[in-house]
Amino acid sequence: MFREMRRGKQLLSMEETIAVMERCTNGTMACLGDEDYPYSVPLSYVYYNNKVYFHSAKAGHKIDAITKHSKVSFSVIDEDTIVSQEYTTYFRSVIAFGKARITEGEERLEAFRALVEKYSEDQPEEAKHREITGCTQACIFAIDIEHITGKEAIEYVNAKRK
Repeated sequence: MFREMRRGKQLLSMEETIAVMERCTNGTMACLGDEDYPYSVPLSYVYYNNKVYFHSAKAGHKIDAITKHSKVSFSVIDEDTIVSQEYTTYFRSVIAFGKARITEGEERLEAFRALVEKYSEDQPEEAKHREITGCTQACIFAIDIEHITGKEAIEYVNAKRK
């Protein structure tokens, strides 16, 4: 169902792909928006339990698009160094495909905890707990990943071989 990467030598291992997902702090989710126009939106996220979790308001373009059609793609760029003399960039990125859904119950709490830990780990435990249990305005979404690949510039591949 999902295409194989055309430049297979540049494919990251699953371990490297997961490491990119864990260390990046933002990505873009693409979905089918109003009148079937593509809609790509930047998100803060956490990769947790092999899923992508993010928060959202309870109303708006993002939630309308996901409710209409749950299939999405999510991408992150880990590295993007311009190498002007070579007319290129040295890059590392990941793209995931899956279905987005609103989380509930214990999954919502766990995902919210993971988001808070990723972005506010230096805050006092009681403040984090208040944020997690007291916030009822936000939806927490999960992207259940069906396919994920990472890719890096051929220059990084060649450097690893040396």
